[in-house]
Amino acid sequence: MKALLEMRRTSKEKETQALLAGEQDPCSCYIEVQSGAGGTESNDWAAMVMQMYKMWAQRRGYKMTVVEEMPGEIAGIKRATIKVDGEYAFGYAKAEVGVHRLVRISPFDSNKRRHTSFAAVAVTPILGDVSAHVQINESDLRIERFRSGGSGGQHANTTDSAVRIVHIPTGITATCQNERSQHQNKASAMAVIQARVDQLEMARQTQKNAQYSQSLTDITWGSQIRSYVLQPYRMVKDLRTNYEVSDPDSVLEGDLDGFILSYLSASLDKDEDDR
Repeated sequence: MKALLEMRRTSKEKETQALLAGEQDPCSCYIEVQSGAGGTESNDWAAMVMQMYKMWAQRRGYKMTVVEEMPGEIAGIKRATIKVDGEYAFGYAKAEVGVHRLVRISPFDSNKRRHTSFAAVAVTPILGDVSAHVQINESDLRIERFRSGGSGGQHANTTDSAVRIVHIPTGITATCQNERSQHQNKASAMAVIQARVDQLEMARQTQKNAQYSQSLTDITWGSQIRSYVLQPYRMVKDLRTNYEVSDPDSVLEGDLDGFILSYLSASLDKDEDDR
């Protein structure tokens, strides 16, 4: 019995190694969520998706830090970015890139009608090898400072501590307002800019990672990867692999590994078929 368990463990390890064999797979990453059209309903859904990833990161024992969060006018978020630190964070999270669709009876609709909402997810690896970074010239950056409008304590809200950085040649933008000082916010925003520019350069050099390097603005609402239905029935289904579960609550509480491993396994099979 002990020998059988050891064989299963070894087999599982080899399978995971095969699924996470990409050059950037061992990296930590940024996960970004942006709400789609639909105002408050979509903003609320985007907040639910971001919370799902925070709980997933916690389940896996990763360190999670909020980099940016732009709240909606009434509820939820328009956009948010978290940094996920841990071994193979990018390798797993890359399976989540695309558009996530929610169908439910809206808590914001007094007539209790069913609504469909969208949230787009992008994932960026954080390269550990400094020599692999693209050199960014200071002259290519536009740095804007403004008053923090979110959490961060009295200090953050009474000084121009928030920072937005624009990489002019690519149009890539990053904002950070969660740190206490302008210096810390600038460093966090710059780290995001560096990761996104590095990823863009990787995509130029090879199309292999092209699907992971889409910016949120490039993701079209037609590129849905997963559907979350809360009413009239309850189901979460991945449209790429047909993997599905009938307990949406567990998925929204971060139980994503079934979906992720199913996608990675299907991607591995496809790569082998293409050879």
